[in-house]
Amino acid sequence: MGCCTGRCTLILLCCLQLMTAAERQVFDFLSYQWAPITVNFFHIIMVILGLFGAVQYRSRYVIMYLLWMLLWLGWNVFVSCLYLDLGGLSKDSDILSLGVSSHRSWWKDNGPGCESHSLPSAGWQSQENPELTTVLSCWLQYQHIEVLHCSVQLLLSLLGFVYAVYVTSLFSDEEETYYK
Repeated sequence: MGCCTGRCTLILLCCLQLMTAAERQVFDFLSYQWAPITVNFFHIIMVILGLFGAVQYRSRYVIMYLLWMLLWLGWNVFVSCLYLDLGGLSKDSDILSLGVSSHRSWWKDNGPGCESHSLPSAGWQSQENPELTTVLSCWLQYQHIEVLHCSVQLLLSLLGFVYAVYVTSLFSDEEETYYK
């Protein structure tokens, strides 16, 4: 066995996916986006199963991870299209919050370099009201940050898919030699 086999690379990719999915989950919880929270939760479970399959030489778990990567790729393309307003989708819709809340991306108000200023109002001087706050001069617009998150997930998922196919073929070769 070499130092960096396909199996070790798949394990590394699964660990990276877990870290980036946990980070994404935190920011989705902060913005009350329930659809991404649910999908991220299933993604974390499937990546853990894929990791377990790669460590324990269980091809069924790796195949399940492989199939999930196809769905995960589709989800990230959908979210990217949503934030870029492609294909009739709009970032201003409440699709990601499932219509339960009126919250948007956490990055919209808290992005890097964003300065928020409260608008003056007579009766609400002492209270923080989100409708009376404007965000000015962000370094990077929130939709680009969200698309960047999706791009990282797409890259890791594509690499994970390729290595899962490779590892699955190795496992089947090892099973054939084992049973002969």
